[in-house]
Amino acid sequence: MSQLIRKAMAECLGVFALVFFGCGGSMLLERYPQAGSPLLIPVIFGTTVMVMVYTLGHISGAHFNPAVTLAFAAARHFPKKEVLAYWTAQFSGGFLATALLSILMPRTSNFGAAVPQISWPAVFVWECLLTFFLMLVIMAVATDTRAVGTMAGIAIGAIVMLGAYLGGPFSGASMNPARALAPALFQHEIRFLWVYFAGPAAGAVAGALFYEWIRCEPKNADHAAKGCC
Repeated sequence: MSQLIRKAMAECLGVFALVFFGCGGSMLLERYPQAGSPLLIPVIFGTTVMVMVYTLGHISGAHFNPAVTLAFAAARHFPKKEVLAYWTAQFSGGFLATALLSILMPRTSNFGAAVPQISWPAVFVWECLLTFFLMLVIMAVATDTRAVGTMAGIAIGAIVMLGAYLGGPFSGASMNPARALAPALFQHEIRFLWVYFAGPAAGAVAGALFYEWIRCEPKNADHAAKGCC
């Protein structure tokens, strides 16, 4: 089995976990409100991302998001020839998780889809901005040796949690086409689905390129010690 297939399987599993626990948590609270507060949903998404980064990050890089894969490729931190394999795996993970939830959970019309609560231009801005900050954090902890690598999972999970907390009531805070697609299809909420592809894609690429621009890598050891560029 090739390394790419193993990496793709890790990406599939990571997105599966994200959708299964994150959207599953949303489905649970919709069916059983007594199970907890809706404020738990950002915590569930952020914690799941954190755990899976530590579990699978050393295998696949823990993209778990087609927009992140696109941004890494745009910033030349990921081979373009592997993008399609990662995308296929990521979307497959989302579909498998949603299909399993549809079997395991009592039947309902809610599958945890990200649904606009405001105008689509505003949703686009929310998704773009939230994914921009997500990618900024990912670029720092994943591509810059000066960052504290052991904190990667915590940092990425925390920014997902913050984004879901603030943006959730407005756009659903998807920040991830693979998290958005399957729940939207199962829930028949596809009218504005394109926003959940375009917004995260634009935000992630902008975040990656912006970090590359401000990276300010030291030219030698003396500069590194002084924190200079």
